[in-house]
Parts: sequence; C-alpha cells; structure tokens
Amino acid sequence: MSDPRDVTILGEPAASDRVADPGHEGKGEIHLVHMYPREMSIYGDLGNTRCLAARIRRHGYVPVVHQHHPGQPLPETIHLMVGGGGQDSGQVTVEADLERRADRLRALAVAGVPMLMICGMYQLFGQSFVTVEGTRVPGLGILDVTTQGNATRMIGPVVLSTDFGDVVGYENHSGATVLGQGQDPFGRVRHGQGNNDADGTEGAVTGHVIGSYLHGPILPANPRLADALIGWAAELATGRAFAPEELDDEVARQAHARQVARLLR
Repeated sequence: MSDPRDVTILGEPAASDRVADPGHEGKGEIHLVHMYPREMSIYGDLGNTRCLAARIRRHGYVPVVHQHHPGQPLPETIHLMVGGGGQDSGQVTVEADLERRADRLRALAVAGVPMLMICGMYQLFGQSFVTVEGTRVPGLGILDVTTQGNATRMIGPVVLSTDFGDVVGYENHSGATVLGQGQDPFGRVRHGQGNNDADGTEGAVTGHVIGSYLHGPILPANPRLADALIGWAAELATGRAFAPEELDDEVARQAHARQVARLLR
C-alpha cells in the first residue's frame, strides 16, 4: 500500500509515487526522499529528483518518491536523499525541522545512504551558515564546511574534475564556503568559481554524501554521477550489487562534451 505522503513528480508517470504491487518490484524498490521541495528547490533542482526517478525505473528498479515537508516525520525507509537550493529565508524556515531530524540524518549518512545536497542544503549539511545579514544558521555537521554569505554572487557555468569524471553545471550562490581540515572537496574547478573563488575547490564529499553548488540541474547533465548515487542506493535497498541496464545517454553525452569543450577551449 502506498504512503499517503508520497506525491507524484510533475512529468513522471503516476506510478512513480506508488510502491509496486508484491511480485512486481522489478529488481527492487528504491525509496527516494526529496527534502523541502517547496522551500529548497529553485534553479531547476527538482530536475534531480525527476532524473533519479526516471533512471531508477530505466535500470529496472521501482522508484518510490517521497517529499519531505517541515513538520512531517521522515519516511521509515530511505535509500537515497536529495535537497536543493533556496533563498536565505528558506534556509531559516527549514532550520527548526532540520534540527529535529538531525540525529536520524546523521545516522543515515553514517549508514551509507547516498545524499546529494545542492547549494542551500549543501550549506545546511555543513557546520554553519552565516547569512549576509549576519544571522547564524547552524548546520548538521555531516560535511565539515562553513559558509559566509556575501553581497556579491558567484554565477556562471562550471566544469569540475571529480571522481565521476568531468562534471558540468551552473553555479549561483552568494555564500563562500571553506572546507575544514581533512574535508575532501567534491571536485576541482576547471572553469568557474567553486566554493569560494579562491582555493580551486568545489563542494564536499564524505562517504556517500555529496554537497555541491552546481545547479542546472546537475544530474541530467551528468548521468555517470546520477548512476553512482543510484548504484549505492540499489545496494542498500536490495543487499545485492547494482545491476544496471545499458541506457542510451547519447544526447546527454553530446551535450556534456560540447559544454566541456566550449568552456575549456
């Protein structure tokens, strides 16, 4: 039976929000949670959820999509989480709810649940975020980063060198983020400004938790990264190795290659 809190993703088949009938789960169900879609999902970040749900299905698994709103409990079963960017006011709005879920979220991160947190949610997964007005918003501390809001924004296309190959996206953030000692970045900037336009780093990664400023959204433009997240989630969900299908990503591959060539020429 479906969870009444599940909602259909715009543009996705209605079945995307329903647990499969017993015996029709394909390779298994993967429960995907989109954190704060109303407050923290601008600059196209909803596309990451739609991309994951579509690729989970194309790989032969069943996506079960949950949207988490302030004041609601988190779903009991979670294999994959995504969060996006928002205004500073949005971050303040979700702060109290995030604090109530902090212990569960930290435990999920330690257990290896893959998480992709973009922009504002990346900042909130760090140690703290100080808005441009001086308001300090404490973070979860899952990533050892601190962020200071600034009047000048960092905007434009980005190319990164990462463990998932070249990653392309679009940054739009006023926060300047600094990595703690020993914190691995998500990538090294080949084009763009990254965490702070000073140290050549972008984002942060700890275990299967990735924080990044790349919008776009990032996953449709970088299928290899999307499949890494799905692979980790599939192994958690089924207890078996990820069994991907061979997908036709030719359009995405050509778009990715042209963007890299255009920005690095």
